[in-house]
Amino acid sequence: MTEDDQVVIYRVDSDVARVTLNRPDKRNALNEELIAGLKDSLGKAHRDDRVRAVILNGSGQDFCSGADLSALQKISTANVAENLDDARSLMELFVLMRNVRVPIIAAVTGRALAGGCGLATSCDLVLASESARFGYPEVRIGFVPAMVMAILRRNVSEKRAFELITSGDEVDAYQAKELGLVNQVFGDDTFLNDVETYVRRYSKTSKTAVALTKKLLYQIDSLAFAESLETGLDVNVIARMTSDCQQGIAKFLKK
Repeated sequence: MTEDDQVVIYRVDSDVARVTLNRPDKRNALNEELIAGLKDSLGKAHRDDRVRAVILNGSGQDFCSGADLSALQKISTANVAENLDDARSLMELFVLMRNVRVPIIAAVTGRALAGGCGLATSCDLVLASESARFGYPEVRIGFVPAMVMAILRRNVSEKRAFELITSGDEVDAYQAKELGLVNQVFGDDTFLNDVETYVRRYSKTSKTAVALTKKLLYQIDSLAFAESLETGLDVNVIARMTSDCQQGIAKFLKK
């Protein structure tokens, strides 16, 4: 199978893993094969000591348009057990993305809709071209953006989340940034270069410190204040003992 035949393309360039959704004729719509390919690629990035960041993007005009027609047809005819297995596979992908040690950065061009919007916002960071569009149109076909709601609710306010998931309306990149779905918006003409510049910052940081920070940030999400401090205390001590920290302190003290 050539690279062009793969539904997910995985490459490592220096210290950046590049994961590309490769179903441009289907607007990179989600199906079983694509979800499995994402799990495999992100697992590789997690295990590769060279990798300091992951860029997730889509080939063609759109980032990801959600579930494809065949997946929707399968949902309409599947029994409860089959639908449970199918939904669980997507849930496993979202959990994996939280557990990958390095930052996963969505580079969104075109549309990120429904599960595709959930996929983008489940990344640690979201960079959008100025013409990008975001939305959760599931309610318009009687569906519920159920699992991605857990991600959305952690990114935007309760009322903003309610508006997005019950109206089904799309928002542009600047509106998405204002809502908290997007970190940075870049011009269409300079987008690729701007993404490269943005991601390059992770070549200059401590990989172990970033990994510990990512794990702690998501771990304390469900903890009470005192428990969060106790967990932070443990990570503080672990960080002090890493070679990156000890070397960094030594270098700082020599200045």
